[in-house]
Amino acid sequence: MQRGEGRVIQATPHAPGLSISPDNHDISTWTVLHPTELLSDYMPVFVAALLTTLLITPIVRRVAIANNIIDYPDQGRKQHAYPIAYLGGMAIFIGVVVAIGASVIFTNGPAAILQGIPISIVVGMFAIMFTGFADDIWKWDPRLKIAGQLIAAAALAIEDIGPQLAAGVLSALFGEPPDILFSIGTFSVPNSELYYWIGTAITAIFVIGGCNAANLIDGLDGLLTGSTTIMAAGLLAISLLMAYCLPVENPETSLAGTRIILSLILLGVTLGFLPYNFNPAIIFLGDCGSLLIGYLTVVIIMTFGEFGTTKYSVAGLICFGLPILDTTLAIIRRKSAGLSMSDADSSHIHHRLKRYFGGNVRKAVLTLYAIAAGFTIVGVGLSAMLLLTNVKGVVVMAGVLAAYALVVTFAFKRARRHEWIKKQHAESHALKMNIAQQQKNT
Repeated sequence: MQRGEGRVIQATPHAPGLSISPDNHDISTWTVLHPTELLSDYMPVFVAALLTTLLITPIVRRVAIANNIIDYPDQGRKQHAYPIAYLGGMAIFIGVVVAIGASVIFTNGPAAILQGIPISIVVGMFAIMFTGFADDIWKWDPRLKIAGQLIAAAALAIEDIGPQLAAGVLSALFGEPPDILFSIGTFSVPNSELYYWIGTAITAIFVIGGCNAANLIDGLDGLLTGSTTIMAAGLLAISLLMAYCLPVENPETSLAGTRIILSLILLGVTLGFLPYNFNPAIIFLGDCGSLLIGYLTVVIIMTFGEFGTTKYSVAGLICFGLPILDTTLAIIRRKSAGLSMSDADSSHIHHRLKRYFGGNVRKAVLTLYAIAAGFTIVGVGLSAMLLLTNVKGVVVMAGVLAAYALVVTFAFKRARRHEWIKKQHAESHALKMNIAQQQKNT
């Protein structure tokens, strides 16, 4: 297999933790990728994303103001000091589109042999953008927003990313995809059928969960934008580590280049938007921006599971840990209170930190940046451990699940205790009011 300017590369594993075993696959003709070369070749993509977003955001802001697409403060959750333009998501979207175009036009050298951004990811991106834009303008019903996200998930299913994730998890139980799941007489069903449908469901869960997790945490100036910048840097590091350690069998179908491009795009557009969105913000992302950021993030994470390497997707999810944690706590909190998931509240992590710092938005946001950085460092560290050592992926995933289960258990306990205290206060208040009324009547 040729690489760059006709140079033939003999592929050898860079690390003992290589997930592809030479005993099962002949990798002698696979392509070895060099991350420094790839980063240099793809740098125009990052520059295009950054500069486009920096330049287009003021224009989008003027358009939003001219069309009264404004977020007005109220006495509830919207406590910003003055009306602020919405529609920042369109600036993010334009930056992403221009950067994808740059990846097609300007990419050369060794990176040119790798697949770029598959059309299915682009179709899903347009579906998410329109869904968020429609909600910003017309305030769509939550069910319509979920429908738009499902369309994006259906587009992603074309790439079989979800089925590959499912195969990585389930192959230890049921065997490889070609193996027979069950048979009746001459009729047989291979594991690939099971993996396809479970993988399609995983794709939908990832897209809906990621989009809404990003949307829920977008509650303070610059919080989602800045924390995503940190996460994108971590996802880029994992992508480059995978390029270094895992040879590529077929560059034209491999997603190695795709995840690096998407990570650079996400890093560029969020960095470009952050100066306008950091406190005091002059433009908000809106649902168009938050849903699109969530979509791009989970797509990158899903591509880590290419060829069933699910353990690297787990590392990516750890980088995305802050939105996941906040969403999990919100689910527990609202279910314990008997509320619908679409009911907004002021008890998210960022709301609590803002109150803790006496209403200081910057201190709350910077604290959450540090937490996001902590999650990202752990995610990148785990991926490096998996790729560069002999640590088994199942050990890492077991540790992550155990830690997550502990956090969820404590959160559930706290939520139940909080609801019990509220109920006791309400009953005590009602009793006092009843006694006062009786005394008044006598």
